[in-house]
Amino acid sequence: MSTESLLPRPGRPGPSPRVNVPLPYLSESVRRFMARESGSAALLLGATMAALVWANLPGHTYASFWHTATSLQVGSWSLALDLEHLVNDGAMALFFLVVGLEISRELTVGELRDARTVVVPAVGALGGLVLPALIYLAFEPSGPAAAGWGIPMSTDTAFLLGVLALFGPRCPDQLRLFLLTLAIVDDIGAIVVMAVFYTDHVSVVALLVSAALVAALVVLRQAQVWQLTPYLLVGLGLWLAVYESGVHPTLAGVLVGLLVPAAAVGPEARKHLPFYGRAVLENADPRRVRLATAAARATVSANHRLQDALHPVSAYLVLPLFALANAGVLLSWDALRDAAQSGVTIGIVVALVAGNAVGISLTAGLVLRMGVGTLAGRVRYGHLVGGAMLAGIGFTISLFITGLAFDDQQLRQEAKIGVLVGSLVAAVLGSLVLRVLGERLPLCEVSDPDGPPPLPSGPWVDPTARARS
Repeated sequence: MSTESLLPRPGRPGPSPRVNVPLPYLSESVRRFMARESGSAALLLGATMAALVWANLPGHTYASFWHTATSLQVGSWSLALDLEHLVNDGAMALFFLVVGLEISRELTVGELRDARTVVVPAVGALGGLVLPALIYLAFEPSGPAAAGWGIPMSTDTAFLLGVLALFGPRCPDQLRLFLLTLAIVDDIGAIVVMAVFYTDHVSVVALLVSAALVAALVVLRQAQVWQLTPYLLVGLGLWLAVYESGVHPTLAGVLVGLLVPAAAVGPEARKHLPFYGRAVLENADPRRVRLATAAARATVSANHRLQDALHPVSAYLVLPLFALANAGVLLSWDALRDAAQSGVTIGIVVALVAGNAVGISLTAGLVLRMGVGTLAGRVRYGHLVGGAMLAGIGFTISLFITGLAFDDQQLRQEAKIGVLVGSLVAAVLGSLVLRVLGERLPLCEVSDPDGPPPLPSGPWVDPTARARS
């Protein structure tokens, strides 16, 4: 079809073709991260359903299996954990390590470097942290149940990106980037909350050892050590020290992830690669191949290499295993009746759904109206509100904090039901808002000063208008 055929002619209106302008907002590394998280959502859902079925089978094999004791002993030192805590304290450290790596990479070479880009999701994340906690405390202001205020503060990145993947190209890339950045800032807030407010007792000696090991990681980073082995060995020692300190050991994973170098490797790191490559071509003996492999690895940042190795393990193994170990709740009639009357359950559901939707959309919208930050692309206010509702999917870290907040099994049961119901309601309502209102409300920004000019408005669009402008 020629461009002339798109022009309106006297006596009849012009056609209204949909013009798709490519918006390369997302880097390839971010797209790979989102793809893995989206794929993980399906496994998470399957593991959750399996846990619910298993927990409600006769015989109580679910609880007895995950309370199976395990131990590691070296001389007089021993580490005893049941299977549930082995997953929550040990395997989840890998998940938080990947979170730390992603935060560090985005701050160093990714989307979080631009203050105007990050301010909208960052402020929105603060709204999604504070308001849900306040709503929960309105339902349970005192007593043992009040400790659950941190449960509705988190956003599950895997489920969030999994729902967005269902919308395909109807969901703007900039909305995905906004919600991914929001989830990253949200993770930082949740980690701080866990470290500060959900630590009962501390060992000063173990904390001093932990500080010394963190200093060792800083020295490795400053020395620009590119090998992964030193970071992993120090990180293992840090996990043990943090565990002995009384602080939750998953914090060690975050610290290691934040301190593994993420800066782009300069050209000087590549200058030896052709030499070693030619040496292998001349004579491919094991020593030359090993040197060439090391030279090739040195051209990629330690952060990128470690994330590439661990992210699939975290997304496809650790998170489904965590869901299988933690999502099993008894769904008998009595349990559901008690949960329906519980301030813990109702508070979590309302905080996840309404707290995130209102807190994120209002604070992010306020920043946009003030002109402090930017949210360009094809993002409309309908997308923003729908995305804020989807941020109420608080599955993984919400269940994680549930285990830290409550020792009472009844409170844990009610909290887990609240997390499951609230996350489901947030996913359904957010999807409906995106589908119904996504394209109907105005754009968050009419134009992007740093991006391409906006398309002309009207009953028809001339594709040559951008070229002429």
